[in-house]
Amino acid sequence: MGNADRKEKARACGYVTYTKNGQERVNLMQFNNALLKAVGVDLGASDENGSRGRAPTFRVSVHKNGNLLIGAAYTKKMGLKPGDEFEIKLGHHNIKLERVN
Repeated sequence: MGNADRKEKARACGYVTYTKNGQERVNLMQFNNALLKAVGVDLGASDENGSRGRAPTFRVSVHKNGNLLIGAAYTKKMGLKPGDEFEIKLGHHNIKLERVN
């Protein structure tokens, strides 16, 4: 496939998915990452579990509706399960969550 373009090569190697309405999507990013990995180049695009996404920054902001959302990355890192309860302690410039046993 020396004369083929990257998209044709990726398609031939199976880096293709289909959208809900049946349109073909060639996954060039996955194809390029696989090529780089095959020649020994690791870009560190995933965490230790192999998942993608942003790393937690340990900063959150209050939403327009006044809610404060703690993302799944933080709850996963702490090993929290659905139903775990916390007591909210308000400090002078902070909010502290204490787990209720």
